[in-house]
Amino acid sequence: MIIAATAPGRPAPSPCGLGCVFLEEPVLPVQKTDGTVPGELLEQATAWRRDLHRHPELAYAEHRTADFVASQLAQFGLKVHRGLGGTGVVGTISRGTSRRSIGIRADMDALPIRETSGVAHASSAAGVMHACGHDGHTAMALAAAGLCARLPDLDGTVHFIFQPAEENEGGGRRMIEDGLFKLFPCQSIYGLHNWPALPAGACVARDGAMMAALDTFEIQIRGRGCHGAMPHEGADPILAAAQLVSALQSIVSRNVDPLRSAVISATQIQAGDTWNVIPDTCLIRGCTRWYDAAVGHLIAERMTRLTDSLAEALGCSAEIHYEQRFPATLNDPAAARFVREVAGGIGFQVIDTPPSMASEDFAYMLQAVPGCYLWLGAARAGENPGLHSPRYDFNDEVLGRGIELWVELVRKSLAAA
Repeated sequence: MIIAATAPGRPAPSPCGLGCVFLEEPVLPVQKTDGTVPGELLEQATAWRRDLHRHPELAYAEHRTADFVASQLAQFGLKVHRGLGGTGVVGTISRGTSRRSIGIRADMDALPIRETSGVAHASSAAGVMHACGHDGHTAMALAAAGLCARLPDLDGTVHFIFQPAEENEGGGRRMIEDGLFKLFPCQSIYGLHNWPALPAGACVARDGAMMAALDTFEIQIRGRGCHGAMPHEGADPILAAAQLVSALQSIVSRNVDPLRSAVISATQIQAGDTWNVIPDTCLIRGCTRWYDAAVGHLIAERMTRLTDSLAEALGCSAEIHYEQRFPATLNDPAAARFVREVAGGIGFQVIDTPPSMASEDFAYMLQAVPGCYLWLGAARAGENPGLHSPRYDFNDEVLGRGIELWVELVRKSLAAA
């Protein structure tokens, strides 16, 4: 689907000179840039972002979004490849004789959250919204691709990678399994996330850890149900679950080196159907976070032993399913330093902050190719809902800064020597 205000195959007149597809979206004033981004393109990127926000799509269902991205990349003259990871899109610019190559990644998926932001461009899909800003990430990378297509001094290759299913489902891993870096080799790769906790115009690109690993667990405790008035006749799986949730915290407090970070969170407990019956089973689900792989292995081993031992001690049995979901997001120090230098050179406030215990599947790309994941400050004046809030809306005032940063990273990487 081409999301355009004109007939298919006939792009609207393009005052920005980039073959932009214009949407039927009123555009509010946006932050001015230093001139790197033409005003018309900045307005267009704002319109794209708000249209994407109005039409969010969940993991691996980003069909409308992928159609629009592919169509716009083709309008800009990029070579377009589709289908990696299901709905992934890659747009490529290749010029000159240099073998240098760079990848720029943006995520496209939304979250299963019912929006309560009250904005005019709020989600039209019940129970689905762009609560993490992937609409903004897509719009920035798309506009940057249009500008990079016009740069006169590129000597090498840039791949703009639009990834599905970042939220929990590992779309980055699937793109790699489908041959992303075999088909589109990159010497370095970069991704960003808007960060409402940081002031607009700030940039964080740390050496090493940026985001934690994510593992998930599911523990099924089996007891022997009985009447709630006669607990001695059964084996209570809820009691075992309550003891286990508390005991799991001893792993972080007593087994993990205090100088290393780790989190164990039980986020679901499901058992029973009525007030006076102790059930046969109790289910616990949750997640763990860590940076150091040795800590991750320790957590998995200790959880298994605690689960088996405590359940047996209380007359129950237990099964644990522990799944390694996302590795830690670890920046290459040289790539992070390059981002800091480029960002500082175009007026960003380059700062350092502690890493986040949240997780990001860009980690898979950083395992395959050296690169850097950065945070783009995106705080807004007044109410400033955080990521994954039903009231969240991407701050359009940082679109121009994000576009500039992508263009300058590409230009500095691929400028003719």
